[in-house]
Amino acid sequence: MQDFNWSALQNGSDIRGVALDGVPNEPVNLTPEVAQRLGQAFGTWLADKLGKPTQDLQLAVGRDSRISGPDLMQAVMQGITTLGSAVYDFGMASTPAMFMSTVTPEFGCDGAIMLTASHLPFNRNGLKFFTAQGGLGKPDIKAILALAAADEFTPSDAAGEITARDFISVYADQLVQKIRTAVSHPTQFEQPLQGLKIVVDAGNGAGGFYASKVLEPLGADTTGSQFLEPDGMFPNHIPNPENQAAMAAIRQAVTANQADFGIIFDTDVDRAAAVDSQGQELNRNRLIALIAAIVLQEHPGSTIVTDSITSDGLTQFIEQALQGKHHRFKRGYKNVINEAMRLNDAGEESWLAIETSGHGAMRENYFLDDGAYLISKLLIELAKAKQAGQSLTDLIATLQEPAESREVRIKIQTPDFKPHGEAVIEQLQAFATAQTDWAIVPNNYEGIRVACNAAEEQGWFLLRLSLHDPVLPLNIESNVAGGVAKITGRLLGFFEAIDALDLTAFAS
Repeated sequence: MQDFNWSALQNGSDIRGVALDGVPNEPVNLTPEVAQRLGQAFGTWLADKLGKPTQDLQLAVGRDSRISGPDLMQAVMQGITTLGSAVYDFGMASTPAMFMSTVTPEFGCDGAIMLTASHLPFNRNGLKFFTAQGGLGKPDIKAILALAAADEFTPSDAAGEITARDFISVYADQLVQKIRTAVSHPTQFEQPLQGLKIVVDAGNGAGGFYASKVLEPLGADTTGSQFLEPDGMFPNHIPNPENQAAMAAIRQAVTANQADFGIIFDTDVDRAAAVDSQGQELNRNRLIALIAAIVLQEHPGSTIVTDSITSDGLTQFIEQALQGKHHRFKRGYKNVINEAMRLNDAGEESWLAIETSGHGAMRENYFLDDGAYLISKLLIELAKAKQAGQSLTDLIATLQEPAESREVRIKIQTPDFKPHGEAVIEQLQAFATAQTDWAIVPNNYEGIRVACNAAEEQGWFLLRLSLHDPVLPLNIESNVAGGVAKITGRLLGFFEAIDALDLTAFAS
């Protein structure tokens, strides 16, 4: 492995790679041999961070449903045990559960690893790392990869032991107790969800446990739940709340079964979305508005941190209807989480950090992006609303939603794409400033956001540069019919005058 490109495995604060052969132009770079060395690297890095011998470490390892998972997981655990560290084998798990193993007293793991590539195709896999302080950051991943590349590990005289434990049941029970205590129904304490029909779509990922281990003990009727069995080929739809086919599947399941609520998770359960009893999506801006309404009931005046592409209507709802503060920041779940933590450290209360993708993290829950916890908060309010003869979505009755929205991903056709992309954004700023009915939105943290104030537009657009890919994502919203087309037309004229841009996405 002398010429192996270890840095290519880094994907921000995660490790991602191709684990299975058979897809053209995607050579395998995440093999069991690589995984074993990554296990050794994490153990070595962690022992140094904690100032303790590797022989004294207790680590946990889990995986999602990907078919490459069992072999890679075994390799990771073998790598860890060569250092003399003890390992809990959690088998099928969720990303949030792996973090919780570091703060659950009877486990108290020094660190944890989740094998997952989230919603990426079946041939991919990856590793997410946790300590009791949360998920590792980009510099930590870089350091672990450097240790793996150096391959200078000191094996222990005695290998560490691997012990199988059912932690997903422990984690699920934590959610059960949370809901029971919060709902506090006088006659239904054990089963506060009795009388509610709730459909779960796990997309054949790791989230099927939520139906059997959380909802059913609470008394919910889960008839109509689908794709709960783990299947790493994802035969029904991509387990991704942002995927149209996935959302169509859960909406259809809710209406067909006349359910009160629908839940959909991504592969490793760190993201989620929901569907109301009418089959309407509670996703993106609507999901943010709903959980923000709950948070601001509990913590009046709190700052809600979101990513950059949330709507103007959401800002109005948070700041006017809920009397909170909306702080738009950069895309990326770690970005919004870190910003909320920074605000709290600076004395500005922030109890929620959430992306439009469904990544939501709460201060009360270690700022862990946990789809199951987020859904559990919604279910608490659903149960309370039912007791009062109300609807959960009454909480967002005054949310103004855009009439139209669109995302266009403009490809940059030059190898050195970052300087070119940054230059395009600078040119667009000058172009937008020259328009009498457009205005640059202040306090924007990535790219350029422009308010489009013409009567036939009444919306906004945001152009930013992708962190990892040669792409300029362009998001457009309008509050009037035909407004997106008007804004798009003006922008297309600007982009057509710039070299090295592939504009074919505008035609789709």
